[in-house]
This record gives sequence, structure tokens and C-alpha cells, in this order.
Amino acid sequence: MHGEYKVPGGKLVVVDLDDRDGVLRDVRVAGDFFLEPDEALLAVDRALEGATVDTAAAELARRIEAGLPEGTVMYGITPEGVAVAVRRALARATDWSDYDWQLIHEQPQSPALHMALDEVITAEVAAGHRPPTLRVWEWGGPAVVIGSFQSLRNEVDTEAARHHGMTVVRRISGGGAMFVEPGNTITYSLSVPASLVSGLSFADSYAYLDDWVLEALDDLGIKAWYQPLNDIATDAGKIAGAAQKRMVGPDGGPGAVLHHVTMSYDIDADKMVEVLRIGREKLSDKGTRSAGKRVDPLRRQTGLSREAVIDHMIRSFRARHGLTAGGLTGQERERAEELAAAKFSSPEWTARVP
Repeated sequence: MHGEYKVPGGKLVVVDLDDRDGVLRDVRVAGDFFLEPDEALLAVDRALEGATVDTAAAELARRIEAGLPEGTVMYGITPEGVAVAVRRALARATDWSDYDWQLIHEQPQSPALHMALDEVITAEVAAGHRPPTLRVWEWGGPAVVIGSFQSLRNEVDTEAARHHGMTVVRRISGGGAMFVEPGNTITYSLSVPASLVSGLSFADSYAYLDDWVLEALDDLGIKAWYQPLNDIATDAGKIAGAAQKRMVGPDGGPGAVLHHVTMSYDIDADKMVEVLRIGREKLSDKGTRSAGKRVDPLRRQTGLSREAVIDHMIRSFRARHGLTAGGLTGQERERAEELAAAKFSSPEWTARVP
């Protein structure tokens, strides 16, 4: 069995092993990390040898730590990262390079249609009808997007939203509210087979699916990192938030994962605080008066246009994983339009948690 895991902010860890009667045998760890002394690598292999195949990642990491020679220095590798690579090997996880990735980047869409497209595209990936897809959103109007389990009245000042001409919609994933104005936000979705994140904890899957965009930001001179559970941050503050939804495949198959991220390019902080009640609470908790101190726009950090940042992100993804321009099928578009009208534009769905 073969497993690979890119440690967030670190290096690639590769594990090859056999499962013999429910026990790990012939474990070999490799990768482009740095490790001193040399014998520490053999110590890692020995620590994993003989563990049962159902040993949790945390326990595997503890075995590795206990087996390391005194004074071991690890750079680009962690015991936890090795443990995750083992779990991915045992889960027969796939890798980014196993797929032909497709890009969808179309004209501006309504907020409700964006919600529907996420559901339809991810369901098609879950069914094996379309390849893993990166979709870059273009917004047709200002919106507040609340998480699947958020209370509408607790999160949104609906009168303020109406005053500013903002549509309120509810998405299928959990997490917090998004404040969106066309031209001021960068949003993208990854719809991926569940096997891509096999062997990863829920939290680890966020870091794993965000890693490519951290590299893209680094190329732009932005030192960003994953901040559990679902944020991307810099020294200057939070710049993005992510959310996920898991979908089962036909007949209960492994299915797919929707992972979408909203990044602040040039936020109107005062308007955001008027519209989002949760924004007020978070600012109060932090003893901060200005939302601008909490959400740091990409425009200020890069000096680039929104379009230039998006173009760089797409080129970075393509260079790393391959990416072919594509589009929606007629059937996907029709189904999404139906869902946008019947579900995501309905007061019943939007206020399902009043």
C-alpha cells in the first residue's frame, strides 16, 4: 500500500507498507523532508512496524515520538504528518495527480444559482459523472450567505441587508456567514472525490485542500497559513474562510466533498458590520472597534487587481495539479436553475433555522 501526504507548510511524506493479518509490516517512510540524525528515519519505520491497521493517527504519532532518538530534529515533517500518510495508505486514498482537473469560470451568476451550482456539481462528481472541478465564482449581485445551520435572525440584520440591496441565501455547507459584494470578494469551490481526503480527519482535510492556495498567495508575497478549523490568515489578519459539505455517492458509495473558500479582496468593513450581527459579536469579543482590523483585504496586500489575483491563482493550480478549461453541461445548468428557483430562493430554505 502507498500513501502520500503534504504536511501543511512542510514537505511531502510518502509511506509504503503491507497489511499482514491486520498488522503493519515492511513499513518504509520517505519524502523530501529533512531529518537528523540519519538513524531517525529507521526509528520511524520501526515505531510503525507491528501497529494494528486500525490504530488511530494520534496513537501512531505517539509511537513515532516515543521511538525517535534523543535530539532528533525534524524539518518539513512531523510525527502527525507521517501518521496521516499511514492512514491514507491504509484507506487507499487517491492523490491530486490521479485526476484530470476541470476549471469552470463563467459569467456572473445570482447568489441563489451559485448555491445550486455547488450542490449540482458536487453531486455529479460524487456520481462519477464529471471530473474533480475547480469553480471560480463571479457574483451577479451583493449577498449575505449564511451557513447551513445558522439562525437567520441571529446572524443577519435583514432590514440592513434590504437597505443595501443584498440578497440573503443559505448554502448547504456549515460554517459562518459570508458578506459579498461583486468585485470585492474572491470565491472558489473545489468539488473532489471523497477518496482524495481519505485517511484525513475532518480538520486535516481543510488544511490539505487549502494548501495549493497558500502556495499561490506565497508567490504573491503573502505569507499565509491555515488556521483551524476553517480560516486562512496572515500576520495582518484573516483573509479567507472555508466551509465543506460531504455527499454520499449513488447506492451509498464514497461520494464527494465540496470545499469552498471566500477571500476578502476589498471589503467595505462598515457595511459588513451593519449587515452581519455575528460580525458585531466577534468584534466585541476581540475588543476591536473596526472590522478592517479583523479582515485584511487582498487588494492592500498585493496591490493587484482582483482579476490579476484570480488569474494567478488559476495558473498556480494548473502548474501544480493540471487544469483544463471546461464548463457546465446543459443538464447541469438546467438542474441548477431548477434548484436555485425551488430551493435556494425559497423563504422556507433561507429561514429553515429562523
